[in-house]
Amino acid sequence: MPGPSSQPTYRAPRLFVEADLAEGVLLPLARDQARYLLTVLRRGQDDPVRLFNGRDGEWLARLAPGGRDHADLAVERQLRPQPPTDSGPWLLLAAIKRGPMELAVEKATELGVARILPVRTRRSNTDRLNLERLERIAREAAEQSERLDAPGVAPLAPLDDVLGAWPAERLLIAGDESGAAPPALAALGGVPPGPFGLLVGPEGGFAPDELDGLARLAFVRRIGLGPRVLRAETAVVVGLALAQAAIGDLAAARSGAEVGNEHGGAT
Repeated sequence: MPGPSSQPTYRAPRLFVEADLAEGVLLPLARDQARYLLTVLRRGQDDPVRLFNGRDGEWLARLAPGGRDHADLAVERQLRPQPPTDSGPWLLLAAIKRGPMELAVEKATELGVARILPVRTRRSNTDRLNLERLERIAREAAEQSERLDAPGVAPLAPLDDVLGAWPAERLLIAGDESGAAPPALAALGGVPPGPFGLLVGPEGGFAPDELDGLARLAFVRRIGLGPRVLRAETAVVVGLALAQAAIGDLAAARSGAEVGNEHGGAT
């Protein structure tokens, strides 16, 4: 039989909350969050939970159950400070069907996107987005990926409107499936690290006049994503991974406080 020293340890669960976080705060949990901790994870009195809200960093709290689906969290101390806001890339994604859109939002969050801006293009195949659900998916992905913020999801807007308001100092990398753009790593090889966005078109690709319009914008750099035609949600993952590796934060090491184990301890 294995001894106590060989028992597995587990990181304390993380939750995104809307409330301000500070030492001594007693935070009532939403019913679904309380049920998740008490019923799904089977956490109990004084077990550690890590909290973040996108503003105040990450905090250690202790669980105080109050029933099957009610619990409070007593906030104790900060574990990690909040990094600069809006420091990650922005994702402009042509509206696509529900399942692929949800997958794209989840993976974009894991890859560090700071804003998600759905856009309407000539060949977009949907005008309906459930923003509340997409924001919830982004928050859950942020909880899982150890982020200290969750990207906001903007309402659907015409591509031309978003481009018209685009900050000139933020490079916009546009995935171009036409074959006319250089490969991504070659196109980004001489670009210094800095703020950028990624534009991914709809399943049918950009219309010719949209590609011509992108070519006229000084802040746009078109890139190819390889010899195969990718689905939009796949292009999001590939494009973000390549751009983050070339000019973003994929070279950075992961940091995080090791807090909690199966017995509720904290370090």
